[in-house]
Amino acid sequence: MRAQLVPTKGGRTIQIVRDVTLVGRQEDLCDVCLDRSSISKLHCLIVRTDGLLFIRDLGSTNGTKVNGQRVIRGALLPGDELSFAGEKFRVDMGPGEPDSDHEEVHNSHTEVIELGQLNLPQEHFGTYDPERPLQTASDSDVKRLSEEFL
Repeated sequence: MRAQLVPTKGGRTIQIVRDVTLVGRQEDLCDVCLDRSSISKLHCLIVRTDGLLFIRDLGSTNGTKVNGQRVIRGALLPGDELSFAGEKFRVDMGPGEPDSDHEEVHNSHTEVIELGQLNLPQEHFGTYDPERPLQTASDSDVKRLSEEFL
């Protein structure tokens, strides 16, 4: 699926090539970095799945809007206007693949960590026994909750 955000005022089109795309101002964490003070460091997520795009605002200060309506989450359709604070884009989606020159962006934040390389002592890990309930340091919170609702 081809998915992109086309700036309504002109400018570079943003290709949505990852299944989960983090949009914000913080360059070292975000997949799409918008260098505007009105954009939050971690502004929103765009999720690609089954030919659809979904948006999820991450508690941004100036909000995320779809067709002028401030949203916390929602689905995006072709032609929708998506706004991050005051930055407006038109959603363009359709059949086909994203431009091939964006492949390096698709894999740029992917890192695989081999747990076997950590060499942690085995005593730091407990074993799970389904016949025994999990033990906690204190069950006072559980008692307090159950006493409130009795």
